Amino acid sequence: MSQLRTGRPSTRRRVEPLFYAFLLPTVLLFTLAITLPAIMGVTLSFTNSVGFGEFKFIGLTNYVAAFSDPAILQAYGFTIGFAVVTVAVVNAVAFFLALGLTEKIRAKIALRAVFVLPMVISGIVIAYVFNFLFSNSVPEIATALGITSLETSMLANPNLAWLALVLVTAWQAIPATLLIYIAGILSIPSDVYEAAALDGASSWRKLASITIPLAAGYIVINVIMGFKGFMNAYDIIVGLTNGGPGTSTTSVAMSIFNGFSSGDYSYQMANATIFFLIAIVIALLQLRSTHGKATF
Repeated sequence: MSQLRTGRPSTRRRVEPLFYAFLLPTVLLFTLAITLPAIMGVTLSFTNSVGFGEFKFIGLTNYVAAFSDPAILQAYGFTIGFAVVTVAVVNAVAFFLALGLTEKIRAKIALRAVFVLPMVISGIVIAYVFNFLFSNSVPEIATALGITSLETSMLANPNLAWLALVLVTAWQAIPATLLIYIAGILSIPSDVYEAAALDGASSWRKLASITIPLAAGYIVINVIMGFKGFMNAYDIIVGLTNGGPGTSTTSVAMSIFNGFSSGDYSYQMANATIFFLIAIVIALLQLRSTHGKATF
């Protein structure tokens, strides 16, 4: 009947039952492993549960306490600041490395392989290696050069420990971001650059008017994915500073995990729920600010 009314063949396609047969196990696993635990966690955030045994509902008590807890507020402040700075460093370095590795230079394939090596190494292994470097090698070099501010470990200095975390996290994160930027730059038609060259455009003009606008979707994706990942920073922080000196580099993920192990289960579930909602709001704001440029 729909075909007779519109005069056009129906575009609806019949879904094969086999599709649902393959989809069902994935949906079940996702529900059991992620959805149900998340619902249970949010529910328990309104209780006084310690993770087991009996509990009773206490309303918004945990949430009110979390918003007034100096330790949690400090963890949020550090985590957001760390994520913003690291995203900026990673994307700036990765983008300009991608520009170089897509030019006509010798051994660029080999160089790409070298640059992506850090992404295959465990974060905790990287953290322990750099912990040794910052605690031993860097102070010795600084002493020899007369740089007094680095003669002691950066990791023991509350004003410099965060910088060490940014450097190490960026070192591990740049390769994955680099690969996305290489793919984005290589997808730009060479004809566009040739036309710009005929018009006498300089290298900086090509970068500003062609490369960056046409790679904007890849930039947005890297920023969003990077910010989400750095907000969840945990393993490198544990291996480098373990949240110190004091609590100056304690991330939200660390405070949640430490609270679980110390018996503050429902309290930290409230913290985790707040953290989840903040992450969603930030992602939506980032997508809205791009006005659809994230599609490519």
